[in-house]
Amino acid sequence: MEWTDLKISSPHIYADTVEAIATGISGGGIYIEDYADLEQQVQEIAHVDLIEQELLDKDRNTVIVHIYLAPDENPAEIVELLNSRLIAAGVTYSLSLSGVEQEEWETAWKKYYHAMELGNRLAICPSWEEYTGNRTVIRLDPGMAFGTGTHETTSLCLTELDSLVKGGERVLDIGTGSGILAIAALLLGAESAEGVDIDPMCVRTAGENAELNGVQNRLKVLVGDLSDKASGTYDIITANIVAAAIISLIPHVPALLGENATFIASGIIDTRKEEVIAAVKATGLVVNEIREKNGWVALVCSKKEAS
Repeated sequence: MEWTDLKISSPHIYADTVEAIATGISGGGIYIEDYADLEQQVQEIAHVDLIEQELLDKDRNTVIVHIYLAPDENPAEIVELLNSRLIAAGVTYSLSLSGVEQEEWETAWKKYYHAMELGNRLAICPSWEEYTGNRTVIRLDPGMAFGTGTHETTSLCLTELDSLVKGGERVLDIGTGSGILAIAALLLGAESAEGVDIDPMCVRTAGENAELNGVQNRLKVLVGDLSDKASGTYDIITANIVAAAIISLIPHVPALLGENATFIASGIIDTRKEEVIAAVKATGLVVNEIREKNGWVALVCSKKEAS
C-alpha cells in the first residue's frame, strides 16, 4: 500500500517554525532530518566518535521535515494548507511529494539483526529468534540506547569479559548504554554489577534489559556523570564510551579498582589510541593488552603487570 512522503525543505533558521506547522497539520506524525549539531548528538546518544561519511556530508544548513500521508488522504489539500501557513509565517521553503511503500518497522529491520556468538561462552540473541547452542545467551533487542553487540567497541569488551569473568566479581560499567556489558558479566557469573550513564533513557533501557535477562536483582543502574555514582572498589570496571571521556575519567579509576582488578576502556578510535594510553599510564595503571578491530581499540589495564 503506497503512502505519500510530503517533504518540506527549509533553511535551518526556520526549523522550529516548520516543525510546529508540520506537527499541527499532521497531528505529530512527522520525521525530521536536522544535521546541524550531528557530532554532538552522536556523542551524547551513541557515545562514539566515528560518524559515517554519508552523514558527515549532509547539508548542515537545511532542515527537512517529512509528513507521511495515508492512501486515503488528499495530498493536494495538505499541500494547500501547508503553503498558506508557511507563507503566512514568512518561511523560505520548498515542497516535494514522493510515493513510499508502507512497511512495518518491525519487519523492515529484523532481517538485519540475528543471533551472534562472541568469545568462547557468549551469544547475543534478539527476542524473536531461538538460539540452539550451549552458550550463555544475552537477550537483547536493538533500541535507542547504544550497545547491541554488533558494534566493534561493544564486541571487543564482551570478548574480554568472556575471558575475565570467573565468578563472584563486582562490576562497574561506566556509560552503560543498553546495559549489555553489565548484563553479560552477570550472566557469566559476576555476583553484582552497577551501571551508570548520563542519559536517563539509557538507565531506563538498561533496567528493562536486565529484567529481560533475569538479572534485575543483581544490577543497579543509576543516572550519573561517569564514575560519580560509584561506591567502594570493583573487580572489573568497563568504560565503553569515547576517547575524550575516558581521558577525563581515568584519574578516578585507580581508587575504584580492587586488588588484581581489571579496567577495560573501549570506544577509542585508533587515531587516538596513543593519547588514551598516555593518559592511562599517567595514572599509574598498566596497559596489559591492546585489542583492535576495524579501526577501534580496547585497552585492558590493571594496577600492576598481569602475572
